Amino acid sequence: MAETGDLEHTPLFDLHVELGAKMVPFAGYSMPVQYPLGVMKEHLHCRGQAGLFDVSHMGQVILRGESYDAVANAFEQLVPMDVVGLDADKQRYGFFTNDEGGIEDDLMFANRGDHLFVVVNAACKEADIARMKAALEPAVTVEVVTDRALIALQGPAAEAALARLHPFVANMTFMDVVTANLLDAECWISRSGYTGEDGFEISVPSDMAEALCRALLEMVEVEPIGLGARDSLRLEAGLCLYGNDIDATTNPVEAGLTWAMQKVRRAGGDREGGFPGAPHIFSALAEGVAQKRVGFLPQGRAPMRAGTPIFASQEGGEQIGSVTSGGFGPSVNGPVAMGYVGSIHAATGTELYGEVRGKRMPLTVAKLPLIPANFKR
Repeated sequence: MAETGDLEHTPLFDLHVELGAKMVPFAGYSMPVQYPLGVMKEHLHCRGQAGLFDVSHMGQVILRGESYDAVANAFEQLVPMDVVGLDADKQRYGFFTNDEGGIEDDLMFANRGDHLFVVVNAACKEADIARMKAALEPAVTVEVVTDRALIALQGPAAEAALARLHPFVANMTFMDVVTANLLDAECWISRSGYTGEDGFEISVPSDMAEALCRALLEMVEVEPIGLGARDSLRLEAGLCLYGNDIDATTNPVEAGLTWAMQKVRRAGGDREGGFPGAPHIFSALAEGVAQKRVGFLPQGRAPMRAGTPIFASQEGGEQIGSVTSGGFGPSVNGPVAMGYVGSIHAATGTELYGEVRGKRMPLTVAKLPLIPANFKR
């Protein structure tokens, strides 16, 4: 096992070690990158049956105020999403923006009736919490949840597995949220995830997290899945990894995330703008962008990793883009990648070249996601 040093441990650390996980540093935590099954088999098991992930390193935050509407109106000052119009017991994808229209972090937020529940990325959570406190308090109270773990159960058999513990989850559809008891522990469950598969994310009291995971892992469909397969699963699904595919310099329009910005918050909408960088984002929507995020299918078997430069021709010419995430896609049975290229080269089917160890290798621009999503609508 790798040296953990001063790394933080999630409530499931001992279970990971017991299960034979290879632990690695990730976002300040000691996290399982793979189990004895191995990344390839973990990935395929999640696509075929159900995989269990520890995502307790992520930040869980509750925003409370005079009413949900008061909280939602305040939160809309930070994100270009329709928070006010989100129905109770529903969740939505969003992102914080900066004054230049860049993405400071992406996140999930849920309307839980009288408050907003927000989940942010581990590497950004301190900055995100500071951002929310500075912008929202004292009218909105920012409560950092410290006594809960967060797990994800993903895959086509996830519903059948979780329904053994609470039959109601079978009634949930994509982006529903519910509070329900699992093993007599109050859990906050959303039907969502980061794999492109159907599944659930479950916030569970820390002292019950191991018991819940053991109960799920006893089921024949469920295997533990590490960060290695989590990365290949989300890459095939065309989902961004913050810090790789999007960052503070990325306009959401060039990232292909315009679908996440509801019309009511765009130019001409009833609550247009009012979030950081709105003029830059509206300009990009109206005038277009110089580069776009796309998928890549490299030819041959050699993966093209993050940082691989992209060219329009096999010899000569200037670099026109680069890979931001890349590796082997077990479900595609070949190398997969995503990244940015000049908009004139972004059409699906365009033949380009990635330079690997000084040699330019052919690849094809592919539509994201690289595999069909299997969400339960």
